[in-house]
Amino acid sequence: METLADDLVVLLDEHDRPAGTAPRATVHTTRTPLHLAFSCYLLDADGRVLLTRRAVTKRTWPGVWTNSFCGHPRPGEEVAHAVERRAQDELGISVRDVRCLLPDFRYRAVDPGGMVENELCPVYAATFDGEISPAPDEVAELRWATQDELSRAVTAAPWALSPWLVSQLAQLERSGAWPLGSG
Repeated sequence: METLADDLVVLLDEHDRPAGTAPRATVHTTRTPLHLAFSCYLLDADGRVLLTRRAVTKRTWPGVWTNSFCGHPRPGEEVAHAVERRAQDELGISVRDVRCLLPDFRYRAVDPGGMVENELCPVYAATFDGEISPAPDEVAELRWATQDELSRAVTAAPWALSPWLVSQLAQLERSGAWPLGSG
């Protein structure tokens, strides 16, 4: 059973340094403080990317298509460990070959309801083992897409995707990390 201490996020100062903690449930508001998060892209054996549609009960960007999963490291937790933990929590899978692609990705975005995301959000890629069993309070739908299909979707309909996915893909392309390798 998770405790309140298990659901704390790391708040950051203007230099992206830890500056305290706050319960996750209280952080995402119309005035969200800068905090630490992560995004992960899962790849299958064919190099396709898993996209997820956020549950309609999510506080920010409900029902929007995004990368495979996201989360927040707990205070003192290595981000790569948080990736492993959230893969299990959100998708019921074990990840492997976890690697950081964009260590300094940072964004701020406001959803149509006024909720704010304000995160230093390192971007990871990983592969996985097992059958995907998404948590319904996190994921409404799953879809595998080729990396070319995802790039075309971002170009054709960026409004249908999370703003962090759109920004991450642009930075991944500029860095030479996109398309993602298999390991």
